[in-house]
Amino acid sequence: MKISREIADISGKMIRRKDILKIDINAGLKNGTKIPYPMKKGDVIPADIVFVVEEIPHEMFTRKGNDLITMQKISLAQALKGYTAPLKTLDGRTLAIPISPIIHPGYEKVVPGEGMPIAEDPSERGNLKIS
Repeated sequence: MKISREIADISGKMIRRKDILKIDINAGLKNGTKIPYPMKKGDVIPADIVFVVEEIPHEMFTRKGNDLITMQKISLAQALKGYTAPLKTLDGRTLAIPISPIIHPGYEKVVPGEGMPIAEDPSERGNLKIS
């Protein structure tokens, strides 16, 4: 992360200093999560910088907790006979999700473990919900 800030030099004159800060952002962090970055002791006014995670809206998925939710439009024939829904995931994989025959309004297919990584344990994931 590139930042620019004003600091006082040895004479007390304010100068603009550019820094590059390295921060670790764990997969699955939720919107609004605060990541503090402690400043070095040599800074004139010691104050931590706090970065706040801001999720960018996605055209296909919305996030609810650790679950990803998406909606698919289907034909009447697909609703009555069932079908396989191809779905591209956020990490670029394509899933072939079997949808049972005779689905109805309000139907929701849950695919366990295909949602967002859980920040505290990235080996675990939320669910993918298709309606």
